Amino acid sequence: MAGGRGSRLKRGEKPMVTILGRRLIEYVALALEESSVERIYIATTENVPLTREWALDWNLSVLDTPGMGFVPDMIYAVKAAEVADPIMIVMADLPLINSDLIDTIIEVYEGRPEPALSTHTPLDLHRRLGRRPDSLFNYRDQLIVPSGINVLEGREIEREQEDYHLIMERIELAVNVNVAEDLRLCERILQGDFI
Repeated sequence: MAGGRGSRLKRGEKPMVTILGRRLIEYVALALEESSVERIYIATTENVPLTREWALDWNLSVLDTPGMGFVPDMIYAVKAAEVADPIMIVMADLPLINSDLIDTIIEVYEGRPEPALSTHTPLDLHRRLGRRPDSLFNYRDQLIVPSGINVLEGREIEREQEDYHLIMERIELAVNVNVAEDLRLCERILQGDFI
């Protein structure tokens, strides 16, 4: 998913913002390409013409969505891609993810009976990182933060799906880039300056 305005970051198209010379979306695309994921689709809107151009240059499948918000655009993209099987939805602002993490999430999903899976991190991890998450849930007496990677049944994309809450204490899932402080934190982590 790469079609949001990125207005809080105030640096133009968020997927095109660079960290250490590489675009945010490039980190995510490379992680997906090196994983067991079979095909990558980039969901864009009219808000991100440079992102769309970048994806086409990388020979990725681009799905132009109407820009009605995350959930309507996700549903539109999955239907446009005609994916009936399980599909992993990944936000374009997770530059720390890697192929091993993606494959681990897929492996957990394949071992679960639920039709969907959502990934989360514990709130305590965000506190230790000095981050204040945008959203928070109380799940079985544990405060968790959604991380921006989900697996859903494509054929049921318009219906609410029972999901398994995969809670992982992984920095790669905890840091998505919404504001300038997130960008600086990612840069420090990628440079090895953050322990």
